[in-house]
Amino acid sequence: MCTKAKCVTQNFPDRDALQARIGETAWQFASSRNIVSRKNPARKLPPMHRVGFVVFPRFQLMGFAAVTAFEMANSAIGGPAYGIELLSEAGGEVKSSAGFGVLTKSFDDTPYETVIFGAGATIEPITPGLIAFARHALETSRRVAAPCTGAFVLAEAGLLDGRRATTHWAFARQLQERFPAVKVEDDRIFIVDGSVWTSAGMTASIDLALAMIEKDHGQDVARCVARKLVVYHRRAGGQSQFSALLELEPKSDRIQKSIDYAKANLRGALSVEDLADAAGLSPRQFSRAFRSETGQSPAKAVENLRVEAARLMMEQGRHSMDVIAVETGFADPDRMRRAFLRTLGQPPQTIRRNARDRVSA
Repeated sequence: MCTKAKCVTQNFPDRDALQARIGETAWQFASSRNIVSRKNPARKLPPMHRVGFVVFPRFQLMGFAAVTAFEMANSAIGGPAYGIELLSEAGGEVKSSAGFGVLTKSFDDTPYETVIFGAGATIEPITPGLIAFARHALETSRRVAAPCTGAFVLAEAGLLDGRRATTHWAFARQLQERFPAVKVEDDRIFIVDGSVWTSAGMTASIDLALAMIEKDHGQDVARCVARKLVVYHRRAGGQSQFSALLELEPKSDRIQKSIDYAKANLRGALSVEDLADAAGLSPRQFSRAFRSETGQSPAKAVENLRVEAARLMMEQGRHSMDVIAVETGFADPDRMRRAFLRTLGQPPQTIRRNARDRVSA
């Protein structure tokens, strides 16, 4: 276990067997060396937890960050607590969205404790074979997981019907529209509903893996892994903290003009009448068109833009909370604090403290 006590390094005795199990392309890190505590070098190691990581054409390498978290868990525990196998429907080489290929084994009846369906740069066609394997995984594994767009595989297989789930914020609306039986929550980093785990996109796969490691081996190991990866053990806030300025992508130039006007005039009141005038529409027409094209009310969109602008100013660290509140249209820090709690789930002081911690680290 990883503690502040000094550690010693020793070679893992059965390196060849472990290397074969992990697979040719899955970074034979767990087999190369262990870290064990001086306090208890002879403790009994947990049994191997088999993880099947499913990839498909144009998968994103960022999803492999979850694999690195399991690597660090092996190091922290002092042995092969997790064995990783890369899987695909046909087996053989599968090319990522960056053009790098990895070698995989084809689907079979091998039992896995955890099966993770990786994310793609786009939502690729979901084949009958992939659907069948997802259903098989739910029946035979302890848990099934899908970071980012992997949620579409589980949804197509019917595994998310009636369940709470999340995905990358940019695909959340599409997931809800295609699969209305799924309870999509677009502002969560990850969600656990029974034996099905889903997460937001990109680096959220690390949060997902850390939660699994904590479930399997406790907080101490998960904290150790988080320190090794230089990430938060439990990230505060939801996806909206990353998407407020990006998710407003209207189809019409008129609505885009109103958004541009709001961004340029955050210090002002920004009433519906102001925004409608910028768009050249009546307030009623504008409100209806704005919600149709962005999925948000004008008031919520303006609040998100204010929060995002204020967050950026806090991270820069050059202004007081009073100044930031005025510059971004909140008028006073208390009103700004309430908006931050609604949107990000954390107060402005936490945002500023986290930014300072990142700089000092």
